[in-house]
Amino acid sequence: MTDGYQVEVDALVLRSAEKPMEVERIRLRDVGPGDVRVRIDATGVCHSDLSLARGVLAQQLPAVLGHEACGTVLETGSDVTGLREGDRVILLWITPCGHCASCARDEPHLCVTGSARGAEPYALDSSGAPVYPGLTVGSFAEQTVVPAAAAVKVPDDISTADAALLGCAITTGVGAVTKTAAVTPGSSVLVVGLGGVGLAAVQGARLAGAANVIAVDRNPEKADLAVRLGAHHFVPADDDTKKTVRALTGKQGVDFAFDCVGSARTIRDAWGMTRRGGTACVVGIGGKDDQVSFSALELFHFARTLVGCVAGSLDAARDLPRYFEHLREGHLDLAAMVTGHGRLSDVEKALAEMAEGRGIRTLVVPGGAR
Repeated sequence: MTDGYQVEVDALVLRSAEKPMEVERIRLRDVGPGDVRVRIDATGVCHSDLSLARGVLAQQLPAVLGHEACGTVLETGSDVTGLREGDRVILLWITPCGHCASCARDEPHLCVTGSARGAEPYALDSSGAPVYPGLTVGSFAEQTVVPAAAAVKVPDDISTADAALLGCAITTGVGAVTKTAAVTPGSSVLVVGLGGVGLAAVQGARLAGAANVIAVDRNPEKADLAVRLGAHHFVPADDDTKKTVRALTGKQGVDFAFDCVGSARTIRDAWGMTRRGGTACVVGIGGKDDQVSFSALELFHFARTLVGCVAGSLDAARDLPRYFEHLREGHLDLAAMVTGHGRLSDVEKALAEMAEGRGIRTLVVPGGAR
């Protein structure tokens, strides 16, 4: 066995965007002084995983995807304080370093150092080749090794399933509304794309006190759930979407629009359905070659604000306690967003359903992977 890579685990390995991922045996790197080794108890299948798996987003290969997870600490490094074996933790896919320019500006979600960890191997495959963690976490595996700063302890009264979704979907969608765009009470809100992040944005709009929440998706089967979670109207994504949204907003357009898809077309649509002087927020992650165009005149004339959103502007140390309180008080319904359960071998099916616009969130339990 190779020195420095002692722990063997089952993991779902991506080797090519043209081939399905398969469960393989890999060896995790040994825990360093500032690391923790975590057993993955539940991990969500996110649209970002689909983009990575299909080559829309760049990823060094071979890789283990998965980044939205809750697990149990199995081992801690010699310098780790505040965490111990047996603690349940949420894993962060952007680990703030605490000393870069972004962290110094209280923008830990933009930490370049933390984002760069995904370019470093964290395991070896059976041939001894390096394996990389997708979005720095690599949670489509029985276990992973991450910096202790990427693991946030979960209170005993918060369920593992809820905690897993706080690793990405909920904090991104709710945070986009309440922090990045800072939606104000009484405003009108449009959410385009009702996957996990989009439905979280709908809940965020409700939490923010929006008076008119319009949800848009190509799948009409999501209408009832969108209304249950806080939408006042569901509008199918078709040729009449813009006209319908205008009619629902006195022909003005919405105060705040959130694109939770991440394509040039949906970004332009969200922008076009925003009122003059309103804010359009891009939450979905798109491809680098998918160009969005705006004329110089329209940028001046409409005086809209176009803002990008990374991880819901999450500052985990400050914000996660608030999310825990929302759950305790019943202000967030996360169970309604889980539409499937499975093992590692079920991830490809979940990705296929997501690509077809079906399902919301599949929760995977990696133990007993095959």
